[in-house]
Amino acid sequence: MEIIKTILDGVFILTPSVFGDSRGWFMETYNEQTLKKAGLSLHFVQDNHSFSKKEGTVRGLHYQLNPKAQSKLVRCTKGAIFDVAVDIRKHSPTYTKWVGIELSADNKKQLLVPKGFAHGFMTLIDDTEVQYKVDELYSKEHDYGILWNDPALDIKWPGHVTPILAKKDEEAPLLKNARHHFGEIE
Repeated sequence: MEIIKTILDGVFILTPSVFGDSRGWFMETYNEQTLKKAGLSLHFVQDNHSFSKKEGTVRGLHYQLNPKAQSKLVRCTKGAIFDVAVDIRKHSPTYTKWVGIELSADNKKQLLVPKGFAHGFMTLIDDTEVQYKVDELYSKEHDYGILWNDPALDIKWPGHVTPILAKKDEEAPLLKNARHHFGEIE
């Protein structure tokens, strides 16, 4: 597995090794020991799978606050997405900076999003499926969001279609009005 650092501390792009033959292919999408050797200590406790019918579906920007903050390992198993991680740790030198990458069933890349970051994605084609592992269970009481197109973040979302959002994401606050005091992230 190739593990590439991004410009944001703790955000990594993971590209699994793919072994193929005439029958198809095999890849290892997660190996706790491999990540530990790279200095990443994660223990995932929940696996999620989402399906989006239409291109332009936006999910996010979501995060959970302490003590239920989550790290995520995100991959696209069908279709393609533009996946984004935004640093929302107020005292971080990269506060409000973001990283975006295309994840697809074809490129098999994954994005590791640590605690203290908001996460979201936009589907790039119809009938897209995304799976992600988290290291903390979902907690409605700690679940928050930021408006996906907050001008202060200036995320360069791709696409030429009108975004499709859930009511929750349409009504999410701007970062300056959002609750996002993480303090020290464990």
